[in-house]
Amino acid sequence: MILSFIMAQAAAAADSLTINAQTLQETIVSLSGLTLAEVAEYLTNAALSLGFKIIQILLIWLVGRWLSKRFISVIKAMMVRKKTDASIQTFFVSFIDIVTLIILLIIIISVVGIDTSSFIALFASAGVAIGMALSGTLQNFAGGVMVLLFRPYKVGDYIEAQGQAGTVKEIQIFNTHIQTPDNRIIIVPNGPLSTGIINNYSRETTRRVDLSYSISYGDDYELAKSVLLDIISKDERIAQTPAPFVELGAFGTSSINITVRVWCKSADYWDILFDMNKNVYKTFPEKGLKFPYNTITVDMKKS
Repeated sequence: MILSFIMAQAAAAADSLTINAQTLQETIVSLSGLTLAEVAEYLTNAALSLGFKIIQILLIWLVGRWLSKRFISVIKAMMVRKKTDASIQTFFVSFIDIVTLIILLIIIISVVGIDTSSFIALFASAGVAIGMALSGTLQNFAGGVMVLLFRPYKVGDYIEAQGQAGTVKEIQIFNTHIQTPDNRIIIVPNGPLSTGIINNYSRETTRRVDLSYSISYGDDYELAKSVLLDIISKDERIAQTPAPFVELGAFGTSSINITVRVWCKSADYWDILFDMNKNVYKTFPEKGLKFPYNTITVDMKKS
């Protein structure tokens, strides 16, 4: 039924084009009876009329885009004053820009004098078919709406999703822009983001740092534990509640592995991880604790 309606509208548009072709033919016939001066005058008037229409189109486009940008600037200023979430700001601005562009194009077509009724009917009926062809794009739009409604992440969050990790810079109507630590922008469709697994590292204010250190067999484990607790107690960024966890984790092939777990503010996670490794590497040898190396024992027998 949809296909037949589309075909009917296409036939109507074709009929309109046929009428225009007949009108053009009639105009040519009428010109054949004019003198050269009259033809030149007619063509000059037609060229001037076309030039005025082109200038009119350019003016409408420039003024329309300027008004659109001014409108978007006013909307952005209002959202900033009301302290609207940055995620909603980027999504809403992107949506308004696309809508105003479509409206401007329709205005230009109408002002030029093109009959839009046949085209609108054709586009409306073809919209269903186009929608099916662009189902992925529509899914991304719906995904963007779901992200704004349920807010699994927002602008400024550090997330890991769809095999990518980085800070959310923008949430647009079809995709989300993620900035990686090495300053790359990854554009991820909203559809998979709204239905897939998202690891949001910024949602909670605190985070646990998991560390593991090794000492050689024969070294004093209690000494190693006390050294680690002393390093932890001197770092004011490490929370004392929950209490730091330091215990013997496992017996390795050539080492004793000590498990360390401490809590801190999410913003301090990486600094604490790197500083702990640096302090342990410096302090263990000073206390007589040795870092193990993989060793192989070879027994040789005389034959």
